[in-house]
Amino acid sequence: QVQLVESGGGLVQAGDSLRLSCAASGRTFTGYSMGWFRQAPGKEREFVATINWSGENTYYADSVKGRFTISRDNAKIMVYLQMNSLKPQDTAVYYCVAAYNANYYTFSTLTDDLGYWGKGTLVTVSA
Repeated sequence: QVQLVESGGGLVQAGDSLRLSCAASGRTFTGYSMGWFRQAPGKEREFVATINWSGENTYYADSVKGRFTISRDNAKIMVYLQMNSLKPQDTAVYYCVAAYNANYYTFSTLTDDLGYWGKGTLVTVSA
């Protein structure tokens, strides 16, 4: 059974940092692009960041560019999201996602009936 399990969420103040982790298991993820989406209360789910299989290519939503950094460790089948200079508008449930051979456009427009999705971790940023 494929599982993506997020961790690292919590309550922080504006300007603080958090590092989210995602542990993948249940199959080989060779060739899978991985990344993060988020959903704020009362809003649509939105793309945050993605990284390709080799880790050479990353892509970010404009709203997080320069503040968030995505990385992966294929040996451990882990994906990370380092979030710096957090803002109250970053408050959301963050979901880890894996999709086979997805370029950044395909990944950024994924719906939850495609690929593998975690159950999410809540990040709350207070003003």
